Amino acid sequence: MNNDFKLRSFLIFSLFCFFYFILLINLYTIQIVRANYYANLANKQHLITTKINPPRALILDRNNKPVALNKESLSAFILPHKLEEPEKLKTFLQRNFPNALTRLKTNKNKYFMYVKRKLSDSELELIEKSNLKDIKVLKEPSRFYPVESMATVVGVTDIDNNGLFGIELQFNKSLAGTPKVVTLEKDARSGHFYFKKETLKEGTSSQLIKLTIDSELQYLIQEELNETIEKLQSKDGNVIVIDPNTGDILAMVNVPSFDPNNTTILDMEMTKNKVIADAYERGSVMKIFVALAAFEEGLTTPDELIDCENKEIVTIDRMTFSTWKAHGILPFSQVLEKSNNVGMVKIAQRVGKKLYDHYLKMLFATKTDIPLPGEQKGFITHPKNWSKRSIVSLSFGYEITATLIQLARAFCIIANMGYSVKPKLIFDQKTEKSQEPIYSEQSINWIREIMQNTVNQGTARRAAIKGYNIMAKTGTANIAINGEYSKAKNMYCCAGIIEKHHYKRVIVTSIREANIPNALASNTAVPLFEQIAEKILIHDKLIQ
Repeated sequence: MNNDFKLRSFLIFSLFCFFYFILLINLYTIQIVRANYYANLANKQHLITTKINPPRALILDRNNKPVALNKESLSAFILPHKLEEPEKLKTFLQRNFPNALTRLKTNKNKYFMYVKRKLSDSELELIEKSNLKDIKVLKEPSRFYPVESMATVVGVTDIDNNGLFGIELQFNKSLAGTPKVVTLEKDARSGHFYFKKETLKEGTSSQLIKLTIDSELQYLIQEELNETIEKLQSKDGNVIVIDPNTGDILAMVNVPSFDPNNTTILDMEMTKNKVIADAYERGSVMKIFVALAAFEEGLTTPDELIDCENKEIVTIDRMTFSTWKAHGILPFSQVLEKSNNVGMVKIAQRVGKKLYDHYLKMLFATKTDIPLPGEQKGFITHPKNWSKRSIVSLSFGYEITATLIQLARAFCIIANMGYSVKPKLIFDQKTEKSQEPIYSEQSINWIREIMQNTVNQGTARRAAIKGYNIMAKTGTANIAINGEYSKAKNMYCCAGIIEKHHYKRVIVTSIREANIPNALASNTAVPLFEQIAEKILIHDKLIQ
C-alpha cells in the first residue's frame, strides 16, 4: 500500500516535471529561440505604419488670389472578399457602374476596390438611394480651380491628386510635399488606436506657388478672345501680355480651352498651352527684326528710297514672289509701315547670312525656359542649308518658326531700348535683364518710330488708342500643310507695345484661320490687339 502510494506520487511528480520541462522548453523557444518571430507577430497585431500626406499647397496669382484650391471629393468603394448582398450589388453595378462590375468579376477576392472616385452629385445621390450595405463612401483630397481661364497654365491633378500637366505637373514635388511616416499602437482585438504615436520619418511641408499672372486680367482677355474667335469662326486664338520692365507674364490665354473642374472626358489638344507649345511661321511681323538687323549693320536708314517696282508680282535674281499691294518708290520706313515684300527682300539681300545671326541674337530658336512643360524652341533654317530663295523667305517671316512667347520676348527688346529680358511666370523669381543693350539706341529708336507710324498710318491703324503711344506690327502667313503652303489657311498676328510715361506692356495676339472675306492680320489680329489693350488699360486704371 505504502509502495503503491510512493509509486503514484513519483509518477505524478514525474508527469508534472515532464510538463514543466515541456513548458520550459516552449518558453525558451518562444522567448529566446523565436523571440524575433513572436515580437514581429505582436507588432503586426498592435502596430500600424502609415503615411500622413501634408495638404497640397495652393497656387496663387500675382494678387494672392487662389487659382488652385483643395477640396474633399467623395469616392465609393466595396470590399469584394466579404460582400453581404452580392447579387443585389451586381445588379446595381450592371445598371449604373458597368466598369466597376467588370473589375469586380476579375477581383472577387480583393480586400478593397473602388466603384468610382470623385463622385458627381447625381452619382452620390444614386448610391445613397440604393441603400446597399456593400457600397461605402470615403473622403479623398482633390483640387478645385476657381478661374477657368487659367486652365492651360495651372493644369490639373489626376485621380490621386498628382500633377498631370501645367504648373501642377511642373511643381508637383513642391506642391505635394513629402509624407510623414508614423507608427500607431492599437488594440489588436478592437482595432481602436491608443497608446503612443511615434514618428519614424519626418515629412516636408508643401510649398505654395505664386504666379506672375493676373487672373482677373486673364479672365477679361479670354472673354475678348472668345468673342473674336466666335465672330471670325477661327480654329483657335492665343494672347500673351508681358511687363517688359520685369519680364512678368501678366496673361497667357488660349482659346479654345477646357473646364479644369470637369475632366471626365478630356481632349488633350485643348490642354495645350499654345502660347509656348505652337511654333509657326509668323509672316510680316518678322520684318521688324529684318529692319533692326539692317539698321544695326549700317546697311540702310529709314529715309533711304527703295524701289518697290510698283508691281504685286516681282522677279528678282530669277526669283518670283508677290506682295499684298503694289507700291512705287518708298522711303524704307514706309516699306515697313506698308509691309511691302519687294522692298524688304532688297534690304534682306544686303543683310545676307548675318540675318541668321541677328535672329539668334534676338533669341529666336531658343527656349525661354519658362517653367511649364511642352515649350517648343522653334526653328531657323541654317545658312549652310539655305537655298537661293531662303533670304527671300526669311525677309518676310518664312523659314523661321516662333512661339508667341518668343515673339513677345523679342518685342521686349524694343520696349526696353535694346535690353533683353527673360519672361518669367513665378512671382518671386529675380528679373533677368541683359547687362548691356544688345542693339544700339539709334537702331531701336528708328524701329520704334516705324512701329508708331504703322499704327498711325500703316497696316496696324486699328490698334490706335488716343492718348497712348502704341507701336505694333502685323503678320499674315500661309500655314504649311503636308509640306505645301495653303492660301486658304493662315496665321494672323499682331505684336506691339503700349506705353505711357514709365508704364509699358507688350501684347501679342494670334488667330489661326478666319472665315471672313479678305482676311488679313489688319482686320483680325489688330482689332483684337486694340480691344485687349483697352481692357488692360482699364484694368490697370490708366483709363477711367
